[in-house]
Amino acid sequence: MKRSIIALTLLCQFTVFAQEGKTPADQPPAWSKTAIWYQIFVERFNNGDKKNDPKPEDINIPPMKQFAPQGWTVTPWTHNWFESEDWAKSTGQPFMDNLQYRRFGGDLQGVLDKLDYLKDLGISAIFINPINDAPSLHKYDARSYHHVDVNFGPDPEGDKRIIALENPADPDSWKWTSADKLFLKVIAEAHKRGMKVILDYSWNHTGVMFWAWQDILKKQSASVYKDWYDIISFDDPKTPENEFKYRGWVGIESLPEIKKVNITTKRENGHPYEGDINPGAKKHIFAVTKRWLAPGGDKAKGIDGFRMDVADQIGLVFWRDWRKFVRSINPDAYLIGEIWWEQWPDQLMNPVPYTRGDVFDAVMFYQVYKPARYFFAKNDYHIDAKQFRDSIEFQWNRLRPENLYAMMNVSSSHDAPRLLTDFYNPNKYKYQALPRDNSSYKTGKPDPETYKRLKLYLVWLFTTVGAPQIWNGEEMGMWGEDDPDCRKPLWWKEFKFDAEYRNNYQAGEKTFDPVGFNQEQFDFYKKLIHLRKANPLLSKGKFDFMLAEGSKLVYKRSDGKNELIVMINAGASAQDFILEGGREYTDLLSNRHFQGGKASIGPFTAIILQPVSR
Repeated sequence: MKRSIIALTLLCQFTVFAQEGKTPADQPPAWSKTAIWYQIFVERFNNGDKKNDPKPEDINIPPMKQFAPQGWTVTPWTHNWFESEDWAKSTGQPFMDNLQYRRFGGDLQGVLDKLDYLKDLGISAIFINPINDAPSLHKYDARSYHHVDVNFGPDPEGDKRIIALENPADPDSWKWTSADKLFLKVIAEAHKRGMKVILDYSWNHTGVMFWAWQDILKKQSASVYKDWYDIISFDDPKTPENEFKYRGWVGIESLPEIKKVNITTKRENGHPYEGDINPGAKKHIFAVTKRWLAPGGDKAKGIDGFRMDVADQIGLVFWRDWRKFVRSINPDAYLIGEIWWEQWPDQLMNPVPYTRGDVFDAVMFYQVYKPARYFFAKNDYHIDAKQFRDSIEFQWNRLRPENLYAMMNVSSSHDAPRLLTDFYNPNKYKYQALPRDNSSYKTGKPDPETYKRLKLYLVWLFTTVGAPQIWNGEEMGMWGEDDPDCRKPLWWKEFKFDAEYRNNYQAGEKTFDPVGFNQEQFDFYKKLIHLRKANPLLSKGKFDFMLAEGSKLVYKRSDGKNELIVMINAGASAQDFILEGGREYTDLLSNRHFQGGKASIGPFTAIILQPVSR
């Protein structure tokens, strides 16, 4: 009874906010609950313009003595991922040490060229990993917050000249580079296709090439930006030593942290705290925020929200102020935070302090993927259907209903193993998920059972509460272990790829897997997306667990008039399920008809039942 009351409350409370464009300040935008999210990592998404491919000097970070290896070149898109390039072999360094230097040439023209592909798939919202100008692959080491990376646009050298004419501290002097303008075109073309766009940023740190940090390196304590960062000591020019010390994010020197101020509660990794950031840095961040939300003062031309990296590292005072500022520009903007590990690898953070209406609309909801993996996949930490239901209800019941429906249900990402590989390996979630950490970790093409189990999870993902998210390439059937191997170039249908080492880069005899676009996986994703979009119950309806026992899971989505019933057999043998007597149903996945009474469902099989109208 309690579960039905909770589910009905979810529906009643959330329908209050159905009209987009009139979003209350403490509520998520209405569009977020019907979103089909697709996450793009631009450098590995698609190379649409080979003329802007990076050069060796584009990835150098002089202060950290990180330089492109001698003979470095862009890696061919279809290259065997586990085969070292000639330039990489010449370094004499281990395979993994060279991966961050790899570039494949993905760019914004490549995104533009594939918007129709995303439209055909059924995507309605795009989450783009950082594209701010930066020397690294990941681009969380911003060289400039307010410009797009020059190698993502059509004229890198010309953009560098434009940027050099600015005073980066003065927004009135900011110009629009060719890369910036191309991103505005991406936004416009996405909007034409009914897609929202959000950008990924980290306000917690910059890179060492960031203009304010460069000023500090030159002027030390005389820099007007000296208080922007968490600096421990400045260099004493009277001594031969360099006493300059500072705090980088989790100790990484290439990511100097923005200084936290006015901290009134305990600051501890994996926990929220009350605090702010340096006022000068904050003012700059607000200016950057406005630039992308309303280019030239027109919010229709801007992005539709932000995804914030390592959000727990910044105090709640800042986030509350920033939310108010964002919503003052675009009341329908969507704000989502990455809050992940309270204690790795077992305890995920509590999303509640971030989803009360004053900080974010949602978090990347890894909290519901973790138990789902332990139920649907074959692993050493398996849970049964009852334990799965209890875990899911624990997460759901502590959130406000309106935020729950707006959650981004993240399964895989740039920071986690791809789904097929994650389901193929029996280890603990995201623990020793790389061959360098675990020599028995399987990196090749998964076995047939893994594909079957993953399809069950996908049925759950697209029929449950919250918005489904797809990490780019999952719909192509890609596999890959944890970062950096989850960031392979996408397996586009038009390319013929080199076979990939099945036993990765380890010494010994090499065996191979053919790799390439998997039409069957794509068609299954497309079918599930179509079903979700064609049946509003799956994004807005109330949710009721009807059975959770052993490998059998049954639940219902309904609105008081219509209903869909999902039945899942996650076991290796057929199971009998009971349907309401005297009724007839159609399985939306197979178009099979079922009569009320006993129904036998095969191993690793799911059905989505719609009552036949009489």
